[in-house]
Amino acid sequence: MFEWGFFGLLMSNGILIGLMYSLIALGFVLVYKATDAINFAQGEFVMIAGWGVAAAMALYGAPLWLAVAAGLGGMVGFGFGLERVVLRPLIGRPIVAVIMATIGLAAVLRGVGPLLWGAETRSLALPISDSPIVWGPLFIPPIQLLGAVVSLLFLAAFGWFFLKSRKGIAMRAVADNQQVAMAMGINVERYFGVAWAMAGVVSALGGIIWGSLLGVDVHLALVGFKVFPVVILGGLDSVPGAIIGGLIVGIVENVAAGYVDPWVGGGTKDFAPYLLMIIALMVRPYGIFGRPTIERV
Repeated sequence: MFEWGFFGLLMSNGILIGLMYSLIALGFVLVYKATDAINFAQGEFVMIAGWGVAAAMALYGAPLWLAVAAGLGGMVGFGFGLERVVLRPLIGRPIVAVIMATIGLAAVLRGVGPLLWGAETRSLALPISDSPIVWGPLFIPPIQLLGAVVSLLFLAAFGWFFLKSRKGIAMRAVADNQQVAMAMGINVERYFGVAWAMAGVVSALGGIIWGSLLGVDVHLALVGFKVFPVVILGGLDSVPGAIIGGLIVGIVENVAAGYVDPWVGGGTKDFAPYLLMIIALMVRPYGIFGRPTIERV
């Protein structure tokens, strides 16, 4: 018998988790819109940011506000430094060179985190209640609600940035064609740095929220792989696509876990997003809101 209360619970949790996925997906979108390359180290960015904040509180006794501020500032500096040292020499090179650089960076970060702060799982406690908010048949964890609100605020801010601000439009021009952007007087190197710094801010926020939800260790980087179907489904160059893709993936994996897991013994939510991604690639490979690329042969 179909239970609307159980279905509503799955849907509400799926929406909240989906919005939290969307925040991480925004990091992919920011880099892709500015550089036309996919950052395969996005999950490791989230991991290293969460680890830094948790370590600042646990090892150095920093208050939460200072640890969060240091985490945000550190990831902004990390984004600028990464672009200046590693990625700027690759301007004008084939996109695959940037992609391989991010894959190598991901491996480095997975080793650096345990080396600096130890391999054990660290908690990242936020000053919110652990008791769920009960609203009729719904049980809403406060950390998921906080993550959804933060995600919506920053998704709206970055959407406005790309659509309305001069810098956002310049970043879109850089993504379309670096050579033409240079010819029009746009400082491509500067906007590359801004894009990676913004991705660092998104990663820091995601690391704090997801670290509080799951704990902080090397496995936190797997959030980046869970988010990859989101950007493929919504479109790599679309902020609204990151939102819609995150909602779809969050809902699908929660509903699948609720209704299919009892029949197969579990694990449905781990592969359902990737099955959805494969279907999306076959039907609409550039995503729901992605921009189709048409090349004349």
